[in-house]
Amino acid sequence: MEPPAELDWLPSCLQAAGVRTVAVDNLGRWLRRGFDAYHSYDLVQSADGYWRKGEAVIEAAGPAVAALGRAARSGEPFFGFFHFWDPHTPYAPPPPFHRLFYDGDERRAGEHGMDALWAFSPFADYFAGWMPGVTDRAFPRAQYAACVRALDHAVARLWHALGAAGCLEDTLVVVTADHGEELGEHGIWFDHHGLYEANLRVPLLFWAPGRVPRGAVVQDAVNLFDLAPTIAAALGVPVPAAMHGRDLRAAWLGGLRPAGPVYGTECTWMRKRVWRSGRHKLISALEPDFHGGPDLELYDLATDPRELCNLAAVRPALAGRLLEAMQAHVARRVAEIGRPDPLAVQPVASRRLGAPGTPSPAPKDRPAAVADDERARVSERLARLGY
Repeated sequence: MEPPAELDWLPSCLQAAGVRTVAVDNLGRWLRRGFDAYHSYDLVQSADGYWRKGEAVIEAAGPAVAALGRAARSGEPFFGFFHFWDPHTPYAPPPPFHRLFYDGDERRAGEHGMDALWAFSPFADYFAGWMPGVTDRAFPRAQYAACVRALDHAVARLWHALGAAGCLEDTLVVVTADHGEELGEHGIWFDHHGLYEANLRVPLLFWAPGRVPRGAVVQDAVNLFDLAPTIAAALGVPVPAAMHGRDLRAAWLGGLRPAGPVYGTECTWMRKRVWRSGRHKLISALEPDFHGGPDLELYDLATDPRELCNLAAVRPALAGRLLEAMQAHVARRVAEIGRPDPLAVQPVASRRLGAPGTPSPAPKDRPAAVADDERARVSERLARLGY
C-alpha cells in the first residue's frame, strides 16, 4: 500500500519551506518526491563476483555533494539524503574487505553449521546464489562484519567529500538504518524479518560540533518517526500537526518527553505486530509463523535482552493486557486517519527468495476476511491465557 501523494513527509515539507533538498538513492518512486535533485545509482555485481554497493553510492554522490556545497557557500539551508545498502544481503564485500574477518575454508567437509539454513527451502535458492556450498556458519557472519567495515570506508569517503565542499561547517549529521539483521538468532537466517530486537534496534548517531555533546549516550527509547520533526526543527521548518514524533534535540538540550509504548509491524515474509511498553515486549502473529514459531510472544527485555524466554504462558494477565492495549491503539489510529489498517489489507511480499515469488492471494473481500480472522485469533489467545 503506497502512502497517499498528499501525505506530508520530510523532503516535501523542507522543499516547501525553501530548503535545498538533494538525494542519492535508488528506490525511485518511493523516495523521489520532494527532492530538488535526485541522483540514482544501480547495484550490480561486479565482474570479480563481489558487490561494490558503497562504491556505487560514492560514484553517484559527486553532483549531490557539489549542489550541497553551492547551497552552503550561498547561505542557503540544505538537506542531503545518502542511501547506502551495506550491510545487506548478499554479504559479498569486495577486496580488501572480503577476507578481513575470515581466513578458513567456508566449504569445509564435515562442517554442519549451515544445515538448518539449507533445509529452509523458501530461502535456500537465494542463499545458494551468493554462498553456494558454504558449510561454516561463521563465514556469512564474518562477511556481514566485513560489509560493515566496507560501509565505514564508504562513509569516510563521503564525509571527506562533504568536508571539502564546505558542507559540514554548521550542519547536523544523522546516521541511522532502517533495520538490523538476524544472523541465525531465533532460527532466522541472515535476513531482516521478525520483530526481535536484532532487527528493531538500529544505530542512531547525531553529530553537530558545539551543539550535540561529544560522546553523550541517551538511554531513552526513540523511534525513527522522531527523525522528521528533529531535522525539521533543526532547520527552523514548522512540523505539520499530523506528523508524529518528537524533537530529539531535547535529548541533549534536556527535557525529552517519554516515548510511551512503541508499536510496529512486519509485512515481508509474515504479518506480525509488536507492542513495547517499558521493559515488556509483545509480538503477535496474524497468521502462522513463517518459521514455525509461536503466534504470541512476551519478553522481559530487562532480564532477557536476547528474547530467549517467551513468557506469554507464564504471565498470561500481562500478555493479555498488552495485547488489548495494542489492539486499542490500532483501532484508534484507523479511526484517526480514516484509512484501513495496512497490515490487514496488504499481503506479504513473497513466500520465497531466489525463485519466482508466490504472492499471497488478495481476493476482493480480503480486508474484512483478514480483520475477522485476526479478531478470532486474538479472542482465542485471550481465552487460552485465561484473560
